Amino acid sequence: MSRRDRAPAPATAPPRSRNVLSAVLLTAACLLLPFGALASWAAHGLTDTGRYVRTMAPLSAHPDVRRAVADAVGDGVMREAGHLTGSGPPREAVGPFVHDAARSFTRTEAYRAAWDASNRAVHDAVLRALRDDGAHGAPVTVDPAPVIARVKQQLADDHVPFAHRIPVTHTRIPVLPAEDLDRLRKGYHVLDTAAFWLPLATAVLAVCAIAVAACRRRAVTALGLGTALGGALLVLAVAIGRRLTLADLPDALHRPAAGAVYDALTATLRTVSWLLCALGLAVAAGAWITGRWSPRLAARRAARGSAGPVADPAPEPTRARA
Repeated sequence: MSRRDRAPAPATAPPRSRNVLSAVLLTAACLLLPFGALASWAAHGLTDTGRYVRTMAPLSAHPDVRRAVADAVGDGVMREAGHLTGSGPPREAVGPFVHDAARSFTRTEAYRAAWDASNRAVHDAVLRALRDDGAHGAPVTVDPAPVIARVKQQLADDHVPFAHRIPVTHTRIPVLPAEDLDRLRKGYHVLDTAAFWLPLATAVLAVCAIAVAACRRRAVTALGLGTALGGALLVLAVAIGRRLTLADLPDALHRPAAGAVYDALTATLRTVSWLLCALGLAVAAGAWITGRWSPRLAARRAARGSAGPVADPAPEPTRARA
């Protein structure tokens, strides 16, 4: 039988099982992606004391934060000086001077140094409590005495009456209550573990999904779209978290300051979320464009190859001379 009489072999269809397995792996990778990014941000961004202090440092000049700090410090000084009202000027007369001095204090270099030192001390105390499994029953506290001492000196320099009699006592203000430490400690250990394994699992699942796919270009396109969708969901989660965090605050006057702190802490997470959206869309668009143009380029190359080079005409035979 000649080659012309042979029937052409039918094209084999892509295996259905490979497509299903690739789709399952891609779905799992895209679902784990935002959780992995969130865990990595929390474990590596929030638990680094130096990075935390550098992130919080610019907030010392934020108007809403300075206003909240001045109110808190002024109220603390007035509580400490409450027993002086019997032998000194009335509380209503001293109050404006104290709050003006507190607001003036928030514009000094001493305040910025105290802000950085307080943030470092609180962050170190919280991290020690979360990482120490043997510490039980002791709340995380902070001592406001250094800040009150600086405000007292500011009041004395402004010649406020009885400023030198304001007591500076070392008290412990709880930052994390003892009953919440065990729960937070377990959550911290889970987060620390997830920050390593979730991104690794996401990468492995994505690579396996592309490897087993019958059409890898379609798998890459789906992965890019899933990455963009995961980044968009992460942006939405950050926005919802901000709204819920501010809604739970009892003091509505300090919500702008809390919002500024939240925005500063989540700035890196928002940047990563938008980068995931842009990267996913770029990968999907690149895969789609190459899928549209690669068959045309292959057809053009095949046409050029089938035409072949044009043969030179055979030379005419020369006649022998007589």
